[in-house]
Amino acid sequence: MNSNESNKLSTEKNLEAMKQFAQQYAKRTGTYFCADLSVTAVVIEGLAKHKDDLGAPLCPCRHYEDKEAEVKATYWNCPCIPMRERKECHCMLFLTDDNDFAGEAQEISMEELEAVRNSM
Repeated sequence: MNSNESNKLSTEKNLEAMKQFAQQYAKRTGTYFCADLSVTAVVIEGLAKHKDDLGAPLCPCRHYEDKEAEVKATYWNCPCIPMRERKECHCMLFLTDDNDFAGEAQEISMEELEAVRNSM
């Protein structure tokens, strides 16, 4: 197996792991994915990429001067402190039912993730 195949497998593994995490966390916290599931897919893809690159699911929706330092600080590792403390998700991955952008879904299929991923 060459390094590209190895990297793709790692990404697939982390994409599946982040999908499972997001679904379980949404159900556990009573939150919902964005009504536009492409938003959900992009965020899950970003979390998986950060898990690949940094070893942790650092919030993909923020700018960091030093991503490695942010991972070590853990504040923005998903679920971030604002989400855990106040159910405030900057990424719109986990939305409370009173949020105008909240959908009804707490699950997303690998097919939906792949469709968005292939369109990027």
